[in-house]
Amino acid sequence: MRKWIAALLACLLCFGSGASAMQYVSDFSGGTDGWYPRSTGSAWLEVTEEGSIRIQGRSASWHSPGRMFELKPGCEYTLSCEVRQLDQDSAECMISVAHSSGGVESYENLARARVPKDTWTRLEGTWIAGSFDAYILYVETVGSGDLSYEIRNFTVTGEEEIQTVQDLPSLKEKYAGLFPFGTSVTGMEAASRERMDFYASQFGIYTPGNELKPDFVLDVAASREAAREDDTQVRIHLRSARPLLQDAMERGIPVHGHVLVWHSQTPEAFFREGYDTDRPRVSRDVMLARLSNYIQAVMEATTAEFPGVIISWDVVNEAVDDATGKLRASPWLDVVGEDYLLQAFALARKWAPEGVKLYYNDYNTAVPVKQAGILKVLGELMAEGNIDGYGFQMHHDLKFPSLAQIRTSLEKVRALGLRMRVSELDITVPDNSEANFRAQADMYGEIMKMLVEMRESMESVQVWGVMDSLSWRSSQYPLLFDGSGQPKPAFWRLVEIAEGVD
Repeated sequence: MRKWIAALLACLLCFGSGASAMQYVSDFSGGTDGWYPRSTGSAWLEVTEEGSIRIQGRSASWHSPGRMFELKPGCEYTLSCEVRQLDQDSAECMISVAHSSGGVESYENLARARVPKDTWTRLEGTWIAGSFDAYILYVETVGSGDLSYEIRNFTVTGEEEIQTVQDLPSLKEKYAGLFPFGTSVTGMEAASRERMDFYASQFGIYTPGNELKPDFVLDVAASREAAREDDTQVRIHLRSARPLLQDAMERGIPVHGHVLVWHSQTPEAFFREGYDTDRPRVSRDVMLARLSNYIQAVMEATTAEFPGVIISWDVVNEAVDDATGKLRASPWLDVVGEDYLLQAFALARKWAPEGVKLYYNDYNTAVPVKQAGILKVLGELMAEGNIDGYGFQMHHDLKFPSLAQIRTSLEKVRALGLRMRVSELDITVPDNSEANFRAQADMYGEIMKMLVEMRESMESVQVWGVMDSLSWRSSQYPLLFDGSGQPKPAFWRLVEIAEGVD
């Protein structure tokens, strides 16, 4: 696991062993080209003289033109099409995918846009195919279930050509004597063995990008059924997290769990009587019992199936308001009260395996007002004795925050005696010019110098993603590798920083 790479396989869009490109462009000159109406039987398609297909007779928003595609798990695809509708002032449309595995169908929304009346509007997005048996791409509406509309120029591209970079140094090797250097990884990325080979060569710790968040783990339907007997019951599953956790266990790479309690990406049903969003919210006591059962279930399930893999957890994420420094408005605050962080950490300590470290995680730590609120929260948690450290989300750009502000925030948290981890590092730039990439490298380098200086307090440093094209801020090129998987100047700057440490 700790060998230098002789050759890094980094494809343009898909890490794979082939040398061919997949490209599909719809052609309706001879008919519907394999597209069919997804509906309960009422909708139909017709080919227009303008080279599009129109769907009519819809009675639900999911009724849509769809087509089966042969896609490769782990490959990144670019999807686009043009949509026109003549019935409303505007309507929102989406490219979506229905994928199935073992006969169970699931869905993802891949791209969306507001479509004005009588205007061809482009929908475009990128997506990594997860590990499924079959894929159907389709174009649906958000609401507007009876709307008729046309699509044309539906395009799917995915490149499998291999490029090689000789003798690329390994970041995890370079920083091995300082602190673990890692990244976030999504379940879709983990579907590709070749991609994960590349990631394992560079990174020594992973964080699931989404797959351990409550909306991916809480099984609302099963919990609703269990609540018929006891409204405090909770049911979970690890379907989304399993590919990454399995890969990490096989390779011996530790994982940081993200996240148990968050105001976002938590189903509203979790807070409702009978897990029914049409019913009132539960009492504080019921919610605390659910929280205890949820944390217990997550800890026990991950430990039983992947023993020793998850070494730490973000117990609570982003609880401090940006403008006031007080606790932000959230269902947790409403239902449990201002001590919900203390309660969450006490329960996490109760149920976490021995030695697993517990963190509070937040962003904009360098902003004075929020910084004061974060330090207050950390002080209260430390008084209870259930927190091990703090995670800095460093989603920065070239101008904000200043390096002085970043240093101050690091020094203030370090002074508390807590372990520190940079949990989500990326630095955006206005465009992909050479000058901006040099400036980005300088910013990465200056931050890394601070972290190396404080290495005795640093638990780990993790970038939030690997390639620009897969970043949540992809339009601003924030990461160490470009959209083709090639190292950027920031990558080489981090190598230089590590090599310069005495």
